[in-house]
Amino acid sequence: MKFYRSGWSFLLIVLFILNNNLAKAQRAPTHWANDGYQYYKTTGGEITVYDTRDGSKKTVWISTAMLTPKGKTPIGVKRFTISDDGKKVLINTNTKKVWRYDTRGDYWVFDTGTQKLWQLGKNLPESSLMFAKLSPDATKAAYVSGHNIYVEDLTSGDVKQLTTDGSTHVINGTFDWAYEEEFGCRDGFRWSPDSRNIAYWKIDATKIKSYYMLNTTDSIYPFVVPVEYPVAGEDPSSAKIGVVDISTAATRWMDIPGDNVQHYIPRMEWTLSPNEIIVEQLNRAQTESSVFIGNISNGTTRLIREEKSNSWIDGKERWNNGDPMGWEWINKGKDFLWVSEKDGWKHIYRVSREGKETLLTKGDYDVITVSLIDEAGGYIYFMASPDNATQKYLYRIKLAGGKAERVSPADEPGTHGYDISPNGKVALHNFSNSYTPPASEVVSLPGHQHIGGKVIAVDKNAKNKPEFFKVKTVDGIEMDGWMMKPTNFDPNKKYPVVFTVYGEPAGQTVTDTWGTGRNGLYVGSMADDGYIYMSVEGRGAPAPKGTAWRKAIYKNIGIINIRDQAMAAKEILKWPFVDSTRIAVHGWSGGGSSTLNLMFQYPEIYKTGIAVAAVGDQLTYDNIYQERYMGVPVNDEGKAAFIKGSPITYAKNLRGNLLYIHGTGDDNVHYKNAEELINELVKYNRQFELMAYPNRTHGIFEGPGTSLHLHTMFTKYLKEHCPPGGR
Repeated sequence: MKFYRSGWSFLLIVLFILNNNLAKAQRAPTHWANDGYQYYKTTGGEITVYDTRDGSKKTVWISTAMLTPKGKTPIGVKRFTISDDGKKVLINTNTKKVWRYDTRGDYWVFDTGTQKLWQLGKNLPESSLMFAKLSPDATKAAYVSGHNIYVEDLTSGDVKQLTTDGSTHVINGTFDWAYEEEFGCRDGFRWSPDSRNIAYWKIDATKIKSYYMLNTTDSIYPFVVPVEYPVAGEDPSSAKIGVVDISTAATRWMDIPGDNVQHYIPRMEWTLSPNEIIVEQLNRAQTESSVFIGNISNGTTRLIREEKSNSWIDGKERWNNGDPMGWEWINKGKDFLWVSEKDGWKHIYRVSREGKETLLTKGDYDVITVSLIDEAGGYIYFMASPDNATQKYLYRIKLAGGKAERVSPADEPGTHGYDISPNGKVALHNFSNSYTPPASEVVSLPGHQHIGGKVIAVDKNAKNKPEFFKVKTVDGIEMDGWMMKPTNFDPNKKYPVVFTVYGEPAGQTVTDTWGTGRNGLYVGSMADDGYIYMSVEGRGAPAPKGTAWRKAIYKNIGIINIRDQAMAAKEILKWPFVDSTRIAVHGWSGGGSSTLNLMFQYPEIYKTGIAVAAVGDQLTYDNIYQERYMGVPVNDEGKAAFIKGSPITYAKNLRGNLLYIHGTGDDNVHYKNAEELINELVKYNRQFELMAYPNRTHGIFEGPGTSLHLHTMFTKYLKEHCPPGGR
């Protein structure tokens, strides 16, 4: 139910992000050179070196000829990593999707000294290797194939299988569907600093029930597609951490307190010592976080940090662009940085190995993401926006704490992004706002001086810009919103309003970014046709407005977030140019759920709704996501909140025009949700329209003509039931 929205930028997310962070998971990190000024990038099938000090200077480092095996065509470079000494390059190619991401493929190693190119695991099935990594000493590579871990000597080519029990349901070195989807966990093993051991997750999904989908299009006879999918209320997979010795292939299991099934392990890394790992454990309700340091020699662990919350505790992937990997060590491994909301704001803390904590980012503002720890320079760089929750800016603060200093220019209001060099001296900077298209440049830090690329300039002459506003509801809740008025707006006429909505903790809809105000699902221009297009954002959205704002919807998804939307709409209906008889709403995934709830709970406001891939019954969605926000439904009392917030509970109240759209091959929000909803609407003789896309997944983009068909249907239905134009 993650992050599907529907302005122009939101549609791109629907198609581009098939969970809460495809962009981060798919895009390889910038490979900065050791000098901190140059970086490596794939260009036209070659690996090229770019110099940030001269944007026009680029040098081919590894050419197509070098990437051509004898007698074969060049290997395509999907992504790559470089050894610390720069002598070996690990290249991922011929990739295949595993659910959302192309994490299976082939791997090749190129030696920059000998110019030798060779394939890893060449005796294993094609495109079966996952998460290959060079050892820190660059003498070996490890990878997963068939849910087992292998290690390969780069000199001799000898391959050793380190685990042997991998199967469909026993998973070594990677994760099951729910861990991947909801914790961002995919790469499930880590090399020790001395290259002698590998720490890894073992996921036991043998007791997880399969969710059966029916494929009716890819053969004459339909066939069943099973997905290991633990719904809310069902026990999750068992997870434990082992450390395997490379030389003996013997695994020692770490003794982490607590039941393996009733706890999650979303993070595990090595400390800076080759004899220790560090682990974060969450209880099943995700309201308690424990951090342990483990001794790999005897498997013992000691608790160094504990936190409890009255709602949920976000994991690292929620505050680091979807990436749960890495541990932020400082002070030669004696301390690390941690992000917590325990004081009511998302802040950075310094934590010692003994558990002593120091708050660094004091103040009534949220740290959105951590961008760089520049220990040599003595600063932490992070994204924040204390004064406007729709925007993002770069700040820095001293490692010792103190007052945050804004780095982003004051004359560039909007949304900034930075890929900062490890030396903290330069950054690849990107920027956009609702009326300035995305642009990128290279800047020096901390002065933010332009040193490469096209100079970023705010489009001060932009016309037909979205208008940002605030609206206060009868409940005293002040909400941000944006509105795109018709092109030839006449304040003396009344216009239809189309709301786009998401409404859950996985994403914002009201952001000052390019694409805001445009609807990519609509064929043509809504503004030219005479619609007011709008979005308002209530409590529960992950906006930088404090913990109380974000977590007000705990155990109230489908209630509080829906009321906030409806009460804001009631205030907007008072505006003189709004036609209260022509009010529409649409959304995708969690936004589809919100659309249904708004149509059913507040039928006096919303006359037309288009819901796509919606969760109609919260008890059908996966346990990690739904239990995080709604509690663990272990009994009837626990299930009550799920039922209360589910659209099917209110389907009998439908009065307006509803178009419901779903893909029958959706492995995220299963088509069962559509059929439960259909049954309720039929039961109460509520008329609606349905479009089921055969064998399409959650993004509904597969197959020729699919996207155009969906967009055309969306536009036609909206025009028929919520006619455009001023009256």
